[in-house]
Amino acid sequence: MASLRRALFRLHQTLNSPVLANPNLPKTLIHQRSVVGSVSRFNSDRGSIDIDLSNEESKRRLFNRLLYRSKQRGFLELDLVLGKWVEDHIRVMDEAGIKALVDVLDLENPDLWKWLTGQEQPPEAVNGNPVFSAVRAKVMGNLNSHAAPETRATPGQPWVRGWDDKRGQEGPRYGNQ
Repeated sequence: MASLRRALFRLHQTLNSPVLANPNLPKTLIHQRSVVGSVSRFNSDRGSIDIDLSNEESKRRLFNRLLYRSKQRGFLELDLVLGKWVEDHIRVMDEAGIKALVDVLDLENPDLWKWLTGQEQPPEAVNGNPVFSAVRAKVMGNLNSHAAPETRATPGQPWVRGWDDKRGQEGPRYGNQ
């Protein structure tokens, strides 16, 4: 929700900028200006969260806010995995760890899930994040200890077909549609 607010705020700033108000500018320059002002998925705007660890009350508020963001993502699998990991580790994190956590929380759910489960390789900026690496190690450890590798799709390939797939001529080629 916070990243959506930031995106809308940046869009508002871009649309109301003096560059866009000048009718003599070429359309390509206006387009480039709006692209430059767009939100990057891999670099969060840390200005939205005030990281204040100076007293117990500010720590409590920050930890509660981040715990809520990790448990209420709207993607059940991530709510469970990320929420549990944050609940177990947030109390011992320093400021750098919290900034890394905020970067992970700013990622989009489908991409984050694919990267955590090894379905796709994460970008280098995400792969170097210590919180992402720790959560991914936990997820992959659980997958390797509780699921046979042959039940998982290889990276870049479609998911393994499910129990309710329609395999006839009229059914879809992949997935559970």
